[in-house]
Amino acid sequence: MYHETADFKSTFVREVIARGYLHQCTDLEALDERMARETITAYIGFDCTAPSLHAGSLVSIMLLRLLQRCGHRPIVLLGGGTTRIGDPSGKDESRKILSDEEIASNTAGIQKIFQTYLTFGNGPTDAVMMNNKDWLDGLGYIDFLRDYGRHFSVNRMMAFDSVRLRLEREQPLSFLEFNYMIFQAFDFVELARRHGCHLQMGGSDQWGNIVNGVDLGRRVDSLQLSGLTTPLLTASSGAKMGKTAEGAVWLNADQCSPYTYWQYWRNTGDADVGRFLRLFTELPEEQIADLEKLSGSALNESKKVLATEVTALCHGKDAALQAAVAAQKLFEQGAISEGLPTIDVPMSAFDGDGIAVFELMCRAGLAKSNSEARRLIRGGGTRINGERVESETLSLTVEALQVGDAVKLSAGKKRHVRVNIV
Repeated sequence: MYHETADFKSTFVREVIARGYLHQCTDLEALDERMARETITAYIGFDCTAPSLHAGSLVSIMLLRLLQRCGHRPIVLLGGGTTRIGDPSGKDESRKILSDEEIASNTAGIQKIFQTYLTFGNGPTDAVMMNNKDWLDGLGYIDFLRDYGRHFSVNRMMAFDSVRLRLEREQPLSFLEFNYMIFQAFDFVELARRHGCHLQMGGSDQWGNIVNGVDLGRRVDSLQLSGLTTPLLTASSGAKMGKTAEGAVWLNADQCSPYTYWQYWRNTGDADVGRFLRLFTELPEEQIADLEKLSGSALNESKKVLATEVTALCHGKDAALQAAVAAQKLFEQGAISEGLPTIDVPMSAFDGDGIAVFELMCRAGLAKSNSEARRLIRGGGTRINGERVESETLSLTVEALQVGDAVKLSAGKKRHVRVNIV
């Protein structure tokens, strides 16, 4: 681990160390020298396994943003090709095989995320978005194995954690997945050829794949490439970043509202505030140092700053401020705010016997099933406009409602949805 920044010349390397992004680097001194004298191109790959990335990908996204702010060119590599294979790194089981249509749909959803974090264009430091489908789909497999497979030792591949751990646990590893690291290494070489890409970055679970790419570039094209990894991040509680009991914290607004996203960061543990401010915001070190000195209830103000800054980067300043105001109204004034996640329910749905509260909770995304919603009600965790729901069979009927009304439906203290009657 590197702790001192004074001996490094490039702004990027100094910032990477100071803000806690650095875990490993193939040759940090050589990379620093090169970045100090010239603009370099670097990439991170993102496979398209879901319609959105989640907050667990933010370290990588922020690292690309930092690279661009420091005067270098980022490449976002979407894995339209490698998603068809599945990366075994950090996985206990084989990835679900997705259809080409599902991968294309997921790719479109993920592309939108980067528009808010990076500046794309044709300038020397403008970001580039690539898809490895463009070259992997056209490979002749026998020719590919002959030209590139001979540079990979099976003995060495078996020693990488992504393979070794799966085998030690006697969990299946398909031959398809075993090929993944070869294709990722080839991606690095292909980007070096097409765009002069010198650096591949990623999480620490990607170290073996990245080193393979560095080695392949040296063997086939005599390239001197570099690799850099970030720490795999968990909260101080041990919880995995980007995951909650309710599921993933998605970066696309249609899967996770700005308000819900803001609340996720507002609920950061006390011990994580300073670290997260450095990783996920662009506030200067002096301000972060002041914010992390706060303690007790005053530390909540630091968490609000964190939540607003992170949400602004993902969803824009207006959405972040609306989420902050909504939270203030909800928790400090008890109002039903326009900034809450919202669903519209037609008045006709309340005719007859009305809608059972447990069913409404499912519609609002506060429970995954009717049985889960019933358990929440029985446990006293469901409220309507702040009033506890006592009966799991309670229904809202048309007699109690009018078009234009709004109902605040709550599951626990932190999850709330505004139900508009239309």
